[in-house]
Amino acid sequence: MDKGKSVKPLTSSLQNLDLNPGSNIKPKPSNIIIANPQFPSTFCFFFSFIIDLLFLWLLPKKTKPPSLVSLCLGVVGKNLDDIIDDLGEIAVNLPADIKMALAAIARRRKLLNDAVLISLADTSWEIIDVSGSDVSDFGIIKAAEICRFIRALDISRCSKITATGISELVKHCHLLETLRCGGCPRSDGTARRCLSIFKPNLNYVEEDSWEELDTNEIASGAQSLRWLVWPNIDKVTLEDVAAECPRIVVNPKQSPFGFNGNHVPWEALQHMVLDDAVVKDIDPRTWAIHGFTMKPSSPPLSSPTEMSVAEKFRLAFEERDTRLAPKRAKNARQHQRRAVRELMLMSTRAKAAVLASQASKSLNSRS
Repeated sequence: MDKGKSVKPLTSSLQNLDLNPGSNIKPKPSNIIIANPQFPSTFCFFFSFIIDLLFLWLLPKKTKPPSLVSLCLGVVGKNLDDIIDDLGEIAVNLPADIKMALAAIARRRKLLNDAVLISLADTSWEIIDVSGSDVSDFGIIKAAEICRFIRALDISRCSKITATGISELVKHCHLLETLRCGGCPRSDGTARRCLSIFKPNLNYVEEDSWEELDTNEIASGAQSLRWLVWPNIDKVTLEDVAAECPRIVVNPKQSPFGFNGNHVPWEALQHMVLDDAVVKDIDPRTWAIHGFTMKPSSPPLSSPTEMSVAEKFRLAFEERDTRLAPKRAKNARQHQRRAVRELMLMSTRAKAAVLASQASKSLNSRS
């Protein structure tokens, strides 16, 4: 048998052998577009770059482990109620940031009161958040005497802080720029009564605009207050603030242009919590061990310009009580004079009866 004749058919059969059975399938239109040599190469590069970015974005993020200080604060925060009576002695040698973190934990655990705030207050503090706590006028006044460099203060939902405490606050804290208030009927009423305190009293000046005034030209009142965060302020009060305190912006919103050229600080944004930054690395279970969890403040369901029924009744009662106070004082004086006159009459009648009985006895004895 000739070897050449037997090799040729084998060679031709090997050449016809298809080692890639899927090569006959027509590509999809998208593949044709990308594989088209006439298609711009820049788009192909950009498309692959976007795919790489999406892939990196979908990768699990590596979380930074908490620091040793944050772990220690978490342990202290969980046992804060056990050491709260001795907190004044413990906090003497603590740094200012540690004191602020402990105050934030105490507020979240509903343990923040006058004693705790005064024990932790530091002269270098620029931000104080006592919202929703039991701090009263006494505590906020003492804190204002210690922390004279306060720029932002949150006293919202503090039912024990009255206009007296806010009045003393603005006297001591001349750098206060942002004040957060309201949040509950009593706190709303306090803020409404403080409009005269917020309004600056001016010395004699010749400027044409409030914006041109210097701080030393303001005799009293809130000298540096520029941002007032009061989510459920009513329409009437809002108009009063705009008319009497034009330097103060109520409920500012983030804007690239700001207000009158002034950048809105983050402390004045409604959705921000002032002391969140100092506890961001601390385990939230520190203040959730008793079933209390911090929730972001949300606007009320009702319209922000509408007062609650209880607040309307309270304001109506206060107005009626103030209106009838002079009449009640007049009636009290009349009742007092009448009682004195009746007492004198009763005494005269009693004296006359005694004299008459004595006279009748003497006449009977003579007869």
